Amino acid sequence: MLEVVVDTNVAVVANGLAEQASDECVERCVDELECIVNGGVVVLDSDGLILDEYQKILNFSGHPGAGDSFFKWLFFNQANPEHCRKVAITPHTDRGFEEFPDDPVLANFDRDDRKFVAVALAIKTTPPILNASDTDWWNHLNALKRHGIEVSFLCPELMERDDQTL
Repeated sequence: MLEVVVDTNVAVVANGLAEQASDECVERCVDELECIVNGGVVVLDSDGLILDEYQKILNFSGHPGAGDSFFKWLFFNQANPEHCRKVAITPHTDRGFEEFPDDPVLANFDRDDRKFVAVALAIKTTPPILNASDTDWWNHLNALKRHGIEVSFLCPELMERDDQTL
C-alpha cells in the first residue's frame, strides 16, 4: 500500500475552493484522494495536529466536496492501520519539531507545514507529501530533497505563481 502525507491544500483544492486552481487541477486532487481512500495509507501525527488543521478548514459532515469526504473517511479510519499510520513528532521551540531539519535554508519554510515534513521524516519510510497549490513547497524543494523529502506536486502549473496560497 502506498503511504502518503497529505497537505491540507489538496483537500481544499478538491473541494473547489482555490480560485487559482483549474478544473483539471481540481480533478487531479479529487482523483488522488479517491485513490488514497481506495487503497492508500495516510500518515498522521499521533498528537492530532494534522487532523486538527483539517478540521478547521474541512467539513466533518463529508459534504459538500471531495476534500470533505476524504476528511470524514480519514477521521473514521484514523485507528485502522490499513488506512492510517500515526507517528510521534516532538515539539521544538525554534524549528517547530525536532524531526524538522535543522537547515538555515529552511528557516523561512511555513511553520504550519513543518508538521507534514516532521511526520514524513519520523515514520522512516519517508512517504511523499502531496501538495496542490502551496508554492512554499516548490520554493524549498531542493533543501527538502537534501533531507530525503519527496513532494508530489498535483498541480505543477500553480508552482510558477509568486504568491503563497492555501
